[in-house]
This record gives sequence, structure tokens and C-alpha cells, in this order.
Amino acid sequence: MSKGPKTHHVVPNPSGGWDVKRGGGSRASSHHDTKQEAIGRGREISRNQSTELRIHNRDGRIASSDSHGNDPHPPKG
Repeated sequence: MSKGPKTHHVVPNPSGGWDVKRGGGSRASSHHDTKQEAIGRGREISRNQSTELRIHNRDGRIASSDSHGNDPHPPKG
């Protein structure tokens, strides 16, 4: 899993709720009560900073990923 500075992650907070974190960062950029709120804010941050957004499940595994950066393999057409 890429945790470099070119990613943001929506991850479960051990104390409850969901956090948006910069890849490799220890502090949350933002904290939310619901996963949907965290995804919405994570997408805003990711678009503004042209990063990849990784959305995790409760168990910590990546459920989905959104590319808001310079995609090295853009779709044709």
C-alpha cells in the first residue's frame, strides 16, 4: 500500500468515527462521525492537492481508490 505524500486515506478511528489522513502522516487532516462524511471531505482534499484517495474498510483494508492526480495510465478515448 502506498503511504507516500501523494495519497490521502479515509481510515477508521480507533476511538470511533472516521479520519482523513495524508499518506505517511500520523495526525488526521479531519475527523468525521460517518464514513460518507469522511469520503466527501477526503475527495475535496484529494482533488485540491491532486492526490490518490484510498478508502479503507473497518478492518483497515482498502475498499476503493480514486485518482485525482496525474494518472500515469489515463484511459484512452
